[in-house]
Amino acid sequence: MLSRRSVRVKVMQFLYAMDRDVDLNASVVNKRYADRIDTSFELLLFNIFILREITRLSIDDKRKRKAKHLPTELDKIFTAKLFKNEVVQFLVNDKYLNGKVDKYGFANKLDKDYFKKLYTEFSATEPYADFLRQEEVNRENSIEILLELFRFCRQSEFYNDVIEDHYSAWIDDKSLVIGATKKILKALPSEEKDVLGTYYPDDETVKDYGAELLARTIQEKDVLEDIIKPMLKNWDHERLAVIDTILLNMAVCEFLFFESIPTKVTLNEFVDISKEYSTPKSKEFINGVLDQVLKQLESEGKIKKKGRGLIQ
Repeated sequence: MLSRRSVRVKVMQFLYAMDRDVDLNASVVNKRYADRIDTSFELLLFNIFILREITRLSIDDKRKRKAKHLPTELDKIFTAKLFKNEVVQFLVNDKYLNGKVDKYGFANKLDKDYFKKLYTEFSATEPYADFLRQEEVNRENSIEILLELFRFCRQSEFYNDVIEDHYSAWIDDKSLVIGATKKILKALPSEEKDVLGTYYPDDETVKDYGAELLARTIQEKDVLEDIIKPMLKNWDHERLAVIDTILLNMAVCEFLFFESIPTKVTLNEFVDISKEYSTPKSKEFINGVLDQVLKQLESEGKIKKKGRGLIQ
């Protein structure tokens, strides 16, 4: 679920928090990083839970439509197939998801009115009407309408505001959750046991890489800054943007201590992150400094890369 880029951003954010709060130490920050990874996965399941519960409202909708004195043509053919299809029913009966729903208290975070509002608005859309007019309900059109429902939801200010009320991480993790949710829906139903659990961030990315990057950047701060400072000609190190300093430290840490990551990948990734999270001039600054640092480290024989295609 989590890419190395997203992990880099999380590490950057915790290093920034540590810089801003002198009372934060490495132990606390490392623990918060681990908790943050859990929250990202919880957010994914929360979104899937919401989709599932929205579809459940089609049962109530069917009852109301059938009770109308003057039903429309759509009312007459209406069924609760938004809920009663093999994809949604997999989510309804999935023990892993239901266990997490209970563990995280999802049902207590939202009331029925929340789902009702979203369902009512979605039920008025043309894609839903087209789905209802299809005579056959199958895996393909069930996935298609669920993806359409998810698209509708994430474009809703109401949907986003409520999620953010419960999870402040939503803004940062939104793109990750969207991508993972789409993959999960497209893979259902599945015979794989605990298929949703396979989307929990893997240890190689979040521990072997992310946790180590966080810990190493903290531990080697003085060493990293000693390498970087000589490259800051015409720049007052004390006046650098905090984010730029953190990104430089992280990148040099990767150069030195992460043997499986190509230096070009490291340089490009941190330049790209600086475009989104730092100042307008940071891209050129980060790129220029890292290029100089890399040449210096290579000339000193300090860059050691292992693996096919990584030998310097």
